[in-house]
Amino acid sequence: MGFENENFLSQIRKPKLTDLKIMAINLTSEYMSIDSEYQLFRILPFEIKSLIERSVYNRRKRKLFIHLERIRKLLADKFNSNENYFVVDSMPLEVCKSSRSSRSKICRETDYALPNRGYCASQKMHYYGYKLHVVCSVKGVIQSLDISPASVHDIHYLKDIKQQIKDCTLLGDKGYLSSEYQLDLFTSHNIKLEVPMRKNQKKYKDLPYIIKKSRKRIETLFSQLCDQFMIRRNYAKSFLGFKTRILTKITTLTIIQTINKNANRNINNLKINIA
Repeated sequence: MGFENENFLSQIRKPKLTDLKIMAINLTSEYMSIDSEYQLFRILPFEIKSLIERSVYNRRKRKLFIHLERIRKLLADKFNSNENYFVVDSMPLEVCKSSRSSRSKICRETDYALPNRGYCASQKMHYYGYKLHVVCSVKGVIQSLDISPASVHDIHYLKDIKQQIKDCTLLGDKGYLSSEYQLDLFTSHNIKLEVPMRKNQKKYKDLPYIIKKSRKRIETLFSQLCDQFMIRRNYAKSFLGFKTRILTKITTLTIIQTINKNANRNINNLKINIA
């Protein structure tokens, strides 16, 4: 790949550090669990630090969001091209403590993506921030993702799923229970939504064990994102910075899975030496 192909952004002057190298540094730092740019620039070799200032690095990194998502999507499609089963779920992303929410200015520069208060039923907690919606294969490879304000109900994400997958079975928890949405997904895009019934429903029927076991894959994936990639720790001040951090962590996870696949290892062994 030539130098001219390593820059994706339109710039008047050719930068000393290419866009591709900035993305590589960003992804490598996430793999090493370094999510503070101050710490990153402390340990970077002088030869790299002399090529770019930290503020410029941060600004260009955010502008590369679209290209980073393109890389993640290409890798995910290679994994999931023949998949027939997917799992959908969500997890809370706190931007600050609820006690500070009334005076917080974090991620409030855009009217279309303001954080707000929400409730996480699985963790039985109220929080202030966003909600990460994820669709992954039963192998644990994230196919699609989205971020919404914390108060948005999980079931509304099913409207967006129709544009991203089709001809498959989608496994969800009780938060996605809706006969209307089940019918719509099946008739429009041949997506069979499998959701456990509530015990007080008429004609209650328990889900097969294999479906329950497959659903746990996404819960393990969320745990890995919280543990190794510290996805719930937020240092961003703007929404663009916030969503770039989230996407970088998930793209890094997908790249590690790709490396494991090429090395004939378990793709979900994320704490490995990639060198």
